[in-house]
Amino acid sequence: MSCLAVERLTLRFGGLTAVDGVSFEVRRGEVFTLIGPNGAGKTSIFNVISRFYTPSAGRLAFEDRDITEVPAHEVARLGIARTFQNIELFDNATVLDNLLVGRHRHRTTRAWEELLFLPKVRRAEYAHRRRVEEIIDFLDLQRYRDQRIGALPYGVRKICELARALCTEPKLLLLDEPSSGLNVEETDDMAFWIHDIRKELGITVLMVEHDMTLVNRVSDRVLALNYGRVLALGSPQEIQRNPEVATAYLGA
Repeated sequence: MSCLAVERLTLRFGGLTAVDGVSFEVRRGEVFTLIGPNGAGKTSIFNVISRFYTPSAGRLAFEDRDITEVPAHEVARLGIARTFQNIELFDNATVLDNLLVGRHRHRTTRAWEELLFLPKVRRAEYAHRRRVEEIIDFLDLQRYRDQRIGALPYGVRKICELARALCTEPKLLLLDEPSSGLNVEETDDMAFWIHDIRKELGITVLMVEHDMTLVNRVSDRVLALNYGRVLALGSPQEIQRNPEVATAYLGA
């Protein structure tokens, strides 16, 4: 039932070790969260999984397939999508256009067929737009669909980035600090979306998050990191009771 297996993952930048022999397994259908202080190696792990970085040592397996050396442009095709700490959207394009970018991995038509706009291209375009509209409905973005991203409030843009990731139809969704910059009400909405993404869409979620209220609400298991190493693994309640985690991360 493993979705993602990380085995003895190590990442070095010269003399700095950002990730030091980290191992964990994300089970299919769960919400698995990485926590830790700034510099603990959480986003570095995301960047290795996304293949932005090549690990110095260790192995990654997605659905029992070794992806340690898979090119970055192939990751989405495998069924892995992600969001970012800093929103990565096209500010001058509409919400609809940004979400259609997420359908790129599903395109099967060739350039000359698209240039002639053949019937198969029209059918494919209709299918892509129908799927995007379903995600717009799922995340209640109807009122924003034709608005430019740059003109939208920060919280709405965070949801739009989530929507674009969902438009790729991932099996594994990487959420990098989804509550960052959100107010309490928007964080409540994010918890609602994460719950529905798993329950209704059947997507496994791997999340990096600092807001322990959100972590406790949505996570099945939590991995605490410090200085690039594993500190503790367990349920949210077990992690909060762990004295080492409290010292390193929770400010005790």
